[in-house]
Amino acid sequence: MNNFTFEETNLLCIYNTGSRTGLIDALTEMRAELSPEEAELRKLTDSALEKLQAMSDAEFAELELYPDFDE
Repeated sequence: MNNFTFEETNLLCIYNTGSRTGLIDALTEMRAELSPEEAELRKLTDSALEKLQAMSDAEFAELELYPDFDE
């Protein structure tokens, strides 16, 4: 289950803590600090969080969370 967009994957790479729950916590904390002007980032974060919460830890472990600078 890797239906993350390119932008979501990059966001996950930036905030990856090594565990699904840790990443969810980190993204939730970051989201709380966003200003109203950062609506696009809030929407991206919400989408990534929704997908992370729907997956299992085993599915998360299969993700390759390395930034793809070529795309």
